[in-house]
This record gives sequence, structure tokens and C-alpha cells, in this order.
Amino acid sequence: MSKQTAEPASAAGAEEKSATGVIDAPGAVESKQPAPERNLAKERQKSRLSGLDRDTLIELYRKMLLIRRFEEKSAEAYSAGKIGGFCHLYIGQEAVAVGAISAITNNDYVLASYREHGHALAKGMSANSIMAELFGKVTGCSKGKGGSMHMFAKDLNFLGGHAIVGGQIPLATGTAFASKYKGTDQVTLCFFGEAAVNQGAFHESLNMAQLWKLPCIYICENNQYGMGTSLERAMSFRDISEKACAYEITSEFVDGMDVLAVREATQRAVERARKSYLPTLLEVRTYRFMGHSMSDPGNYRTRAEIEKHQERDPIKIFAASLLEEKVVDATLLEQIDHDLREEVERAVKFAEESPEPPAEDLYADVYRNPLDPSPKRAR
Repeated sequence: MSKQTAEPASAAGAEEKSATGVIDAPGAVESKQPAPERNLAKERQKSRLSGLDRDTLIELYRKMLLIRRFEEKSAEAYSAGKIGGFCHLYIGQEAVAVGAISAITNNDYVLASYREHGHALAKGMSANSIMAELFGKVTGCSKGKGGSMHMFAKDLNFLGGHAIVGGQIPLATGTAFASKYKGTDQVTLCFFGEAAVNQGAFHESLNMAQLWKLPCIYICENNQYGMGTSLERAMSFRDISEKACAYEITSEFVDGMDVLAVREATQRAVERARKSYLPTLLEVRTYRFMGHSMSDPGNYRTRAEIEKHQERDPIKIFAASLLEEKVVDATLLEQIDHDLREEVERAVKFAEESPEPPAEDLYADVYRNPLDPSPKRAR
């Protein structure tokens, strides 16, 4: 019988415990020679900075960091038993939602999957309303009845979180159809994971969108794992952007760890949608640093794999680009982080102090005409 040996210590301090479970490399590790891939990615990103004003760049950074701090605090609250049900965190993928949603207007539509806290924040929903929803409180965006997977804000045209894999894709297609039918210039962004590409609804929707020329932008957030199953084990043809060829839809492969690359690709897609009512498929390659959900033990990935992707943390690389190009200084970044941590703490306090939905709300929002909860029975 072979003798089992302990796994070697992680170079990035993977065995250090944190409230979030994120394997976050300490500064000492970051000061070492960066990987060549990371340097190249940063140089590509820096070449894109010149086309944007300082306020826009700072806001992109602020929104990504808000999502990161919000999700870290959500993980803490979940571990403390304050959040129930499923909880899928967006840590590592922040550049996708922030980059894409920064390319549209408040009047445009967004639909997402169940990993949608970040999209909701990027679309303009308050941390208070989202955190309260996670806590199941009546002040939440869905009155405490939706939870983590069902954020919704009609006033912001954020049409949900959807728990069914790929369920939002035909709904987004219908939303785009409505925009064209009404003759508006609104576009629809539809976010989904790569596992949804294997669903029939994905193919049916792309076929319909091209056939009817609908202003829908399908954004596949390819984080390379469908729950605990790798892309290689689940998909026979793994170049997702190339699948658009079957429907003669324009497509792009995008670096999802670069917020500016995502923004630029989405801007091109938005222009096609507004001018010509044409759909686009974007395969945005990214990586989630956390498990599929808070209940995921994560035993299908090695620490070395996670650390390799964390070298290209979209927030850290963007911060480095802004510092090196003297767009910001370290003091400003520290102040932004301080302010966002306080904002998230206020959101937790708001959620904790908010009331739970009353029992009679079980009958509300089920049918157009409210049900009568009284125990009367027909004779």
C-alpha cells in the first residue's frame, strides 16, 4: 500500500483561511516575477486606455471592486447562516458584467443566469436591495421571495436572474423581438454560462434571432466549468464562438479577464444591433475563483489551476494598468476600496434590520388578481 503524503504548500498561500474561501495571493507573492501571459495581457489592456476618459475608467474599476466586496460579504453572511438556499458567487468574472453593461444605456435590457449578483450591481441596482433579497427580507428587490437566483428590477430593465440553465435565452430573444416590433432602438444583453450552449433553447434562439433579425447580444460567460464538469468533458466542439456560423451570426472570442476588451466587443455588437437589428454571439472566456456555489467542495480543480488564473485577476490587472499609466494613484484606489467596504457593510446592516415578508405575502404576486387567503370554502 503506497504511503499518502500531504499536498505541498501553495505558493500563493492557498491554505490560508479566509471568510470567503478565495485563494487570494498575498502581496509578497505578487512582487515576484509576473507570468509572461499576465504581462502581455496588461500591455494589451493599457493600449486600450487612451480611448476612455478618466471618470469612465475609475467607474469601471469601482463597479468591479464593488461586486468583489459585495460577493465576499455575501459569502461571509452565507457561512454565518444569514442567507439560505443556493448562492452562486461572481468572484473572478467581474470584468464580464461590468465591461458589457458599461456599453449599453439604462434603457436597454439585461437578462442573466442564477450567478447574477454582479450583473444586477452593474446595471445599477443598489447593494441594499440585493443584500436584502439574499437575506429574504421584504425590502429586497423581489420582496424577499426570489433569493440569490432571482434578482429583478423592472425600472432598470434588469429582467432577472433565472435558475433554469438556459431558460433566459429564449426570454431574451422575445425581449429583443418586442423591441423590434415596437420600433425602438433598445438592445438586449443575454448572459449565460457555457453549459447552456448544450441546451436546445440556445440553438433555437440563435436561429430565430438571425432569421428575424433581432437586436439581441448573446454573451456566453465561458468559465470553463458547468458545475463540476469541465468544458472538455461536456462539449464535443469547444469553440463556442464558432457555433454562430451555423446560423450566420456574427461572433467574437473575447478575453473575459480584461474589462476593456469586453466593453469594446460589446460596443461593436451594440452598434450592429441598433443600426441593423442584428444579433451577435460573444464567447467571453473567464474563470470563477470560487466554487460553482457556496456548497461546492471544489474537489474537481487543483489549487495550482486556480492560482494560475488568479495571476490574471481582472481587478488587480486593471488596477495595475491604471497605476502604471498614472490614471490614478494608490491613495485613490485605497479610498475607493474603503468607501466600497463601508457601502457593503451598510447593505448588510440594512438587510439585517429589514423585516421579513408577512405570512399573507405567500398569496401575493402569484396571479394577476390576488388570491383570497381566507379559509372560506365553496359549498
